[in-house]
Amino acid sequence: MPVRLERGKSGPKSDGTGETSRSGTGRSGTGQTGADWTVVAEAVTDADGRVGDLPLTMPGRWRLVFDTSARSTFFPEVSIAFHVTDPAEHHHVPLLLAPFGYSTYRGS
Repeated sequence: MPVRLERGKSGPKSDGTGETSRSGTGRSGTGQTGADWTVVAEAVTDADGRVGDLPLTMPGRWRLVFDTSARSTFFPEVSIAFHVTDPAEHHHVPLLLAPFGYSTYRGS
């Protein structure tokens, strides 16, 4: 599966629209802002579904963008944004894709 690593630029982005909701209450999440992103690397998952050694070179906002179109018609792309405080640390960010949903967590 193709994967793209992107680094967030500083500052809010005002163009475009979207909505965030709190899944526990079903109410809108206020105060959310977007960010501009720069593509840092592109890769393809191996036979085990993994990509090794993506270049998380500096602290800040990062995003993995998975092209899931070959595995899901409903979710053709999944983006996972996360914050890196120590680039020397190992970061394992798995995507668990199911027919009607997906999940992620910070792995070890």
